[in-house]
Amino acid sequence: MNRRRVWGIGFLVCLLGGGAGYYYYTSGAASTDAARPPEAARGFGKKGDGAGRVTPVVAQPAKKGDINVYLTSLGTVTPVRTVTVRSRVDGQIMRVLFREGQLVKQGDLLVEIDPRPFQAQLTQVEGQMARDNALLANARIDFERYRTLLAQDSIAKQQVDTQEALVRQYEGTVKLDQGQLDNARLQLTYSRVTAPIPGRLGLRQVDEGNVVRAGDANGLVVITQQQPITVIFTLPQDNLPVVMKRIQSGERIQVEALDRDQNQKNQLATGVLLTVDNQIDTTTGTVRLKAQFPNDDSRLFPNQFVNVRMLIDVRRDVTTVPSAALQRGARGMFVYVVKEDKTVTLREVKTGPTEADATVIESGVEPGELIVVDGMDRLREGAKVEMPTAEKGAAGKGDDSGRRKGGGNRRKGGEKTADESTKTEAPTAEKGVVAGQGGDAERKKGGGNRRKGGEKTADDGAKAESPAAEQGAAASQSGDPERKKGGGNRRKGGEKAAE
Repeated sequence: MNRRRVWGIGFLVCLLGGGAGYYYYTSGAASTDAARPPEAARGFGKKGDGAGRVTPVVAQPAKKGDINVYLTSLGTVTPVRTVTVRSRVDGQIMRVLFREGQLVKQGDLLVEIDPRPFQAQLTQVEGQMARDNALLANARIDFERYRTLLAQDSIAKQQVDTQEALVRQYEGTVKLDQGQLDNARLQLTYSRVTAPIPGRLGLRQVDEGNVVRAGDANGLVVITQQQPITVIFTLPQDNLPVVMKRIQSGERIQVEALDRDQNQKNQLATGVLLTVDNQIDTTTGTVRLKAQFPNDDSRLFPNQFVNVRMLIDVRRDVTTVPSAALQRGARGMFVYVVKEDKTVTLREVKTGPTEADATVIESGVEPGELIVVDGMDRLREGAKVEMPTAEKGAAGKGDDSGRRKGGGNRRKGGEKTADESTKTEAPTAEKGVVAGQGGDAERKKGGGNRRKGGEKTADDGAKAESPAAEQGAAASQSGDPERKKGGGNRRKGGEKAAE
């Protein structure tokens, strides 16, 4: 029986504790809802619903004018001529007379090879030729003498014919010597290596003192002609008829070379289309074209990748809108048009070619209509919009200066308020100490009542509420009266100071 009674009392105590907790929770939630404003409780207000909201946008009028039609591609800068300078004779390099990266003209001396072997060979050939010339002269004199004797019938005709053949033999020998002499002079000339074309020199392949041969593969240095210079690029075969029509009409097609970002402000060079290849690449379906540029400022460099833009047509009096205004939907391209009542309507458009940030509109928009170019992601059909104007910008500057002045006044006022609060802080703290003693005791009593009431039954708790509170207050005061009084003073003093 005792065990059942203990279990029953424990169950009753738990039930009462749960009921008290539920009552406290519901009463606190009700007070919070009562203190909340009606609009915030329902979730309504300017921030809650979007009815009547005005969306700020930026709009620009559609324009009417001319627009250029370009064909674009990626091209490679190619020199007009590239030459690998090699030695044409064998020998030791005595002097290197160029600097790497130097701009040279045709005929400038680059390298000197030891000329002494070639000078010795030239002297030898010259001596041999002198001997053969003397023999030829003597043979000719004998031939004239024999002809005179033959006329006097003093010698046989056979002797005259033999002398004539000897003269011709010496003439052939002299011609052979002349060829050897010319070759020796040419070899001596080859010992001085000169620039075959004008252009820019690359890095040298050999240094002074090395022995070079005519069969060396690397050569001495590479020269590339960069003024003028060409760019080779490709276009799809579908664009070939338009290009060929312009070429056959005799027009000079303008070609522009742009940097990697296709930035028109950083245009590298302007030239003309030079020629079109004679066949289409079957693997890619493209045709190669070559354009020529003066390149006076050397902004184009061999083997450089550039973006090529070729002017193929000019369309006159067409309607254009900023490319940023175009949006893509399920049924194609569209724009938002601002009407006179400051609402927007969705308009489907048919687009044409694009130049820079302008796109041709074939149909759907008329010149002069306002087109939304920024803020269209928050727009719907019939939405109200507002556009910033210059007057609002000027007013904004005035408000900004007023705010700056007001900020200075607030800073000054804040300093004065801080001084006044410092003066009134001490009296307020004294009042808080006095009031805090009484209020602390009341709160302690109330807290003791709630704690004791939760442990006992409803009837016993009502009867024992006052003794238990007095016992709790007495125990608290006996523990550390000085610390509790100080804490109460600080709390009450802070509340009063806040008020």
